[in-house]
Amino acid sequence: MRTIRSLAALAALAPTLLVAQTYTATGGGIPDDGSTIDFPISVAGLPQPLDTVAFGLETVCFTITHTWISDMELRLVAPDGTSVLLLSGIGGDSDEFAYTCLNTGAATAITEGAPPFAGTYRPMGQLGLVNNGQSGNGTWILRIRDTYAFADAGTLIGFSLTFGPQPATYYAPASTDLPIVIIRTDDGATIPNDPKIPADMGIIDNGPDEPNHPTDPFNDFNGRIGIELRGNSSQTFPKKSYGLELRDDFGEDQSAPLLGMPSESDWILSANYSDKSLLNNPLTFDLGQRMGRYAPRWRHVELWLNGEYQGVYVLTEKIKRDGDRVDIARLDEDDLAGDSLTGGYIVKIDWAQGDNAAGWVSDFAPQASQDGQVIEFLVDYPDEPLPAQAAYIEAYVDSFEQALAFEALDDTVNGYRHFLDVRSAIDLMLVNELARNVDGYRLSTFLHKDKASKGGKLVLGPLWDFDLAWRNADYCRGSDPTGWAYDFSSDCPWDGKQVPFWWSRFQEDPAFVDSARCRWEALRNTVFGVERLHAWCDSMAAELAQGASHNFQVWPILGTYVWPNPSPIPTTYAGEVLELKAFISARWQWLDANLPGQCPTTGLTDGVPAAALRARPNPFTDVLVLGTTAEFNGGPQVQVLDALGRDVTGQFATGPLNGTSLELRLRGPLAPGAYTVLMRQADRVARAVVIHTL
Repeated sequence: MRTIRSLAALAALAPTLLVAQTYTATGGGIPDDGSTIDFPISVAGLPQPLDTVAFGLETVCFTITHTWISDMELRLVAPDGTSVLLLSGIGGDSDEFAYTCLNTGAATAITEGAPPFAGTYRPMGQLGLVNNGQSGNGTWILRIRDTYAFADAGTLIGFSLTFGPQPATYYAPASTDLPIVIIRTDDGATIPNDPKIPADMGIIDNGPDEPNHPTDPFNDFNGRIGIELRGNSSQTFPKKSYGLELRDDFGEDQSAPLLGMPSESDWILSANYSDKSLLNNPLTFDLGQRMGRYAPRWRHVELWLNGEYQGVYVLTEKIKRDGDRVDIARLDEDDLAGDSLTGGYIVKIDWAQGDNAAGWVSDFAPQASQDGQVIEFLVDYPDEPLPAQAAYIEAYVDSFEQALAFEALDDTVNGYRHFLDVRSAIDLMLVNELARNVDGYRLSTFLHKDKASKGGKLVLGPLWDFDLAWRNADYCRGSDPTGWAYDFSSDCPWDGKQVPFWWSRFQEDPAFVDSARCRWEALRNTVFGVERLHAWCDSMAAELAQGASHNFQVWPILGTYVWPNPSPIPTTYAGEVLELKAFISARWQWLDANLPGQCPTTGLTDGVPAAALRARPNPFTDVLVLGTTAEFNGGPQVQVLDALGRDVTGQFATGPLNGTSLELRLRGPLAPGAYTVLMRQADRVARAVVIHTL
């Protein structure tokens, strides 16, 4: 008895032997209505708190039958509320996860596996986040959501959790050279599609050449926000996009500047999950800005959400009526007649939302309508238009469509030009075509209108949502550097969203076609220049090198198909950038050779290289000084052409400064935008593209 007592005493003093323990639970039916369902599992008897070193959660296993498993999103929720994404949107139309296990030490990521995923894989999210010092004893939840409602059904057969001495770890960079955004929802709540839920947000930006740490004090923004999910098909991706609304302590909208961008309350955090270059939207916005048009400002950032590192995001302005965004008149509740009713409006061509109360269906079928497709317009501003306002903008757009369809194309009184800012249509077309935007013209396409007293024609833009442009689409010839994006119906007449008839009709107007060619000629070696675009891509890739490395640690999708990536799929971030640059070159060459029309400046032999004409300041407001590297004896002839190829030289007074420079001074108002300046003498011609701003 004495010996037994001694052994017992020694055992009580020894460290607890940490061995793996597995807990199992049964499942049940998975609802097919887009809602979530929670399957609990009770855990008791774990010997110590969970950590990432000695003891913690190791593995999650489950078996699911479902008629389309890529509809599934699975999350694990710990007793303390920590939520981890296990998988989402994988497996296509297969019908089973056949005892699939997830472990951070697995050799293969779940995104690289194949149905029925029998075996052990690395999860999409960071399983080790639950090993955060919590006890682990309590109720765990396997949370399942069918992301595509009312189409396919399924059943969770069962699942298990294994805890042991080889716990899951998690990754989070200690520092980054990108700004850091940190968001914590109240009580760690899951972010819904709608409405926005309250949260805290802080931004850290220590400036150029200074590292940013997630533990640094917030020095750019520190306050309350509302946050919700953003996007349509992109919501099925595991890396989500978010809409943000800055708020005060009382929950009311509050404006603030973020990362040097003008003050506003509404912002977007764009995930760009399928765009592995992380550049498609920023590249497009940069083009728009350099063309002299408003396009959303943006900054690359790294995001932490509820303590979990989420990777690289693009923090960007939401398209919104504002003096620093879409600069049109405010429309108030009492603006119901006369000039006040005529603007401002922002309209979007897109999928209808809800009951489409703030929108309408066009009377005109799209370019191809083999299955009865329609064009849907949504009123984006005002948020809740009054009946008179909704009726006005619908009637105005309908009048434009009527004129375009039935009136003479060259009729400046009754034709479409009476309703449309043609230059904006040309700019939108050229960017959509250069990017070969598979969603161009038919989805996420904005137009806006100011008051009639302000010249209020329809203006197409701003540019938005180019994730699936720049080669990043494996359907409907989206990765083909040849062909026309506006001719989408020829490649995909079956698609539910087709291109408005506008764009094929524009091609029947010789003046439109020639003007588009002139605009291309003005931009082909400057804003659209291949060398400039390549240099921009290289510069941004260098700026993103560290952030991209962090991003693809937590989202190991390089070399892996993510809808709708085309082949080949590069295995490195540098390879993604190279593919983008190669597409830019090929697409530019095709457009340059195939864009129809003639421009008065086309075919000029430049006796003086274009670079030899200097223009400063550029952009300019009222005075432009031109200089050359070689003297134009006897005084050169100067000509200024707008984006449509029209001669606006008469708007300027000219005067020599010396033998190699002269001054152009505006005589009166000039529309903001890009202009081509030609300096001629005999057979010598120099040219420059300049941007006029107000």
